[in-house]
Amino acid sequence: MIEIAKKISIPLARFSLFLIYFWFGILKIVSESPANPLVDALLEQTLPFLTFNQFIVCFAIFEMVIGILFLIPKAQKIVVALFFLHMITTVLPLFVLVDQTWQSFLTPTLEGQYIIKNLVLIALVVSLISQTKLKIQGAK
Repeated sequence: MIEIAKKISIPLARFSLFLIYFWFGILKIVSESPANPLVDALLEQTLPFLTFNQFIVCFAIFEMVIGILFLIPKAQKIVVALFFLHMITTVLPLFVLVDQTWQSFLTPTLEGQYIIKNLVLIALVVSLISQTKLKIQGAK
């Protein structure tokens, strides 16, 4: 079982990240993302010169590109940089839109929980980076 897990862990991690990013990007484009109102509120606070429709399409494509790049092992450096840039933008509402992301001290709203779950994605990407580096070092 451990050997199987070793063989599939990196491809599974890459596919999972692709699926999450691509799927959530598509939901934004077709205006079905439950995150759209939060994105709109954050946009008003941070980039008021852009319209929501302009921004959401660009942001959705950005997410979909991140997803696709996770499937390409040789694109790891660029996708990790884009991923952490995305994580910075997705954490902003916890500090900028406090009324929408926190019910009370240490009690997030559903939107806040949606953002905080990104810690799992960060852990997965850090694990992916460390495993890929170990694999490269092992091959030398």
